Amino acid sequence: MDNTFKTIIGKDVIESLTIGMYDDSRFIYREYIQNAADQIDKARQQGLVEEGEIHIIIDADKKLISIEDDATGIEEKKVVEILKNIAQSTKKRGIDKGFRGIGRLGGLGYCDKLIFETSFKGENVKSMMTWDATKLKSIINNRNQKEEASEVIDAVTTLEIKKEDVESHYFKVTLIGVTNKDLLDVKGIRTYLSMVAPVPFYKSFVYAKKIYDELKKEEITIDEYKTFINTEQLFKGYNSYIYDGDQFSKKKVDEIIDVQFFKETDNNGSLLYWGWYSISEKNHSLKQINYQRGFRLRKSNIQIGDEYSLVKFHKDKRFQFYFFAEVYAIHQDLIPNARRDNFSETEIYYEYEQKLKSFFHSTISSLCNRASDVNSAVRTINSYNEVAEQFEKKREEGFVDKEEQQTFLETLKRKREEAEKAEKKLENIKTKSAETDTLTPITKIIERATSNHTLTVKNNIETEVEEKPMFRTDKLSKLNKQERKFLGNIFTTIRNVLPKETAELLILKIEEEFK
Repeated sequence: MDNTFKTIIGKDVIESLTIGMYDDSRFIYREYIQNAADQIDKARQQGLVEEGEIHIIIDADKKLISIEDDATGIEEKKVVEILKNIAQSTKKRGIDKGFRGIGRLGGLGYCDKLIFETSFKGENVKSMMTWDATKLKSIINNRNQKEEASEVIDAVTTLEIKKEDVESHYFKVTLIGVTNKDLLDVKGIRTYLSMVAPVPFYKSFVYAKKIYDELKKEEITIDEYKTFINTEQLFKGYNSYIYDGDQFSKKKVDEIIDVQFFKETDNNGSLLYWGWYSISEKNHSLKQINYQRGFRLRKSNIQIGDEYSLVKFHKDKRFQFYFFAEVYAIHQDLIPNARRDNFSETEIYYEYEQKLKSFFHSTISSLCNRASDVNSAVRTINSYNEVAEQFEKKREEGFVDKEEQQTFLETLKRKREEAEKAEKKLENIKTKSAETDTLTPITKIIERATSNHTLTVKNNIETEVEEKPMFRTDKLSKLNKQERKFLGNIFTTIRNVLPKETAELLILKIEEEFK
């Protein structure tokens, strides 16, 4: 081997570790929040802060973004070592949320200048390291020069020391001249971070207390941090309602009626994951307007991947989007990969994958299929009852002719038979669920369906029909018997040749003339 050969790391690696690392530009918020959370953890341990806060400012007009925490900050003597080196983090793998030392550079791909500003309690200075992102891009795009990565970093960074209050302690990231519109969309970023960031549930979310109580019972601590976007505190996006439509015309179509919990341990008895999922009456696929939809994977309460990350684990991929749900990866050896869209592949990862897949294939798949049977039975019973009500109304108002009466009777008989079968099926499902556990999700769905709908098949109306039914022409007092019979024939013709609604409107108009 030639010992004189020097390994060179080219400048393109900088691009690979920043803009080339992720598909979604919004990841930079997650990375900076993650770093702030780690430092707040340390500040809490040191008694420097009681809670700690993260403040995000997005100024679209000035094309400026800042993310600031009130945690430990960085000592002046360590600023260059920590902020200028790449992939040489001092954090602990499996303990700290971030540990690879590359996330802080994410903003370089989306601004003109990236500034790190920090102060450490007890020091009367603040350190400001500026990365000239415009210059960096120019150097990287110049294919005539083959600079090393370290040369380029030295060329685009400057350090400035200024006076600061000796009691101050913070770390602030500022992006100046932001070039990506998505990063300046305050509403969009708020929605994104409400599902990604380690923030608490809204107190107004009906099931928040139940989730917190279960966590306490299981002695599980979920990391949460007070985070603000333009002074307004950020919470998880969950609510108790399900909508249809789009953002311009959404309507409430269902609601959450309960939440259920699940967990799994590894082969040594250590907790792998813990989670919760919502139960809704209709238990159906949620439209995209419900941006909270899907089983969401989280580590240290920060989302891993997106709403599609766990689709591959389901027996039927549709079932991923039937719920609001969270899976918290608890095991220390479940370590997020560099892109933070999955975990590094380890023995524990394979065990987690197999057990979560088993949960989806058994519990979730069974729930969705049985809930589908329940809803189908409910629809069948309600369909019969609706036709029965229409028949009663017709019997009072009068039929167009005997043919219409006979059609109604045949429909009623068929639908009654279907409804009776559905009623028995519903009772069987209810009995089996009760035998397993009186609080199973399917029992909750049946209970809500029963309370919201009339699920008893109405009396056998078709056997109570009078021998001489009432016809609509019988109420036309201006006409004699022969005229009513003639008009009845006209009504029959109208009903036979025109669409149902049009025919009804025309018959009503004629009736008004002869009442």
